[in-house]
Amino acid sequence: MPPDERQPTGEQTPSKPLLTPLDAVGKAVDAVALTEQLGLWERPSEPPARARVMLNMISSADGRATLSGRSGPLSGPADRELFHALRSCADAVLVGAGTVRAERYGRMLRDQAVRELRLQRGLSPEPLACIVSGRLAVPEDIPLLREQESHVVVLTASEASLPETGAQIDYVRSPGDQLDLAAAIAELSERFTLCTLMCEGGPHLARELIAADVLDEIFLTVSPMLAGGEPSAGQALRILAGMELDPPARLELLGTASSGSYLFLRYALAR
Repeated sequence: MPPDERQPTGEQTPSKPLLTPLDAVGKAVDAVALTEQLGLWERPSEPPARARVMLNMISSADGRATLSGRSGPLSGPADRELFHALRSCADAVLVGAGTVRAERYGRMLRDQAVRELRLQRGLSPEPLACIVSGRLAVPEDIPLLREQESHVVVLTASEASLPETGAQIDYVRSPGDQLDLAAAIAELSERFTLCTLMCEGGPHLARELIAADVLDEIFLTVSPMLAGGEPSAGQALRILAGMELDPPARLELLGTASSGSYLFLRYALAR
């Protein structure tokens, strides 16, 4: 299967698309400069008790998070650039097992220049790759697990282990039959000294983060598309999937930007 369009491909675009802030007067900037302006490379002097958890998702204008089961068809050049830039400045990337399977996740960062930049800023060469899988339903042929340079941590309630396929694999295990997501993220943060954790989905994991009261921010790309479809069909997922939140989570708008007809929103979870 081809890699998802929001995933790095190793191909260089001729020129980087620019994102224009809508809430301030100033020139457009590329995605790398935008992450710098947002302070996403900054770290506190002392590691927090729990990593700051951020969610990066894309949605059609009518709420679809995927088309034919994948997020790539909703994306565009500026969204892809921002996706890579957000990933590049995180201590770790969190993703659900279903998304890992659907998107065929590979190495976190392929660009050597970005890895060197992270080292210069006192970070590891690549974000820690964290997979959430309560029952360890992760196929061993996923490219990420075959990357010898990758360090993967699996958050699971299972006592089983994945076969050795190349990547360094560690586990954060919850006792009992169900994964305690909040406790697992707290342990993950402490064991690996994480300050920032960027979640890339999918919709079920996004909903679980909110329900566990561990999500701090959302980066949401609104794609200029209308797709239709019913959630009951299985493929028409929204950015949250599963039971309705009661009460609904309230958001505070932190910033906006645009590129062409794409809209980029940054929210904080109101507590």
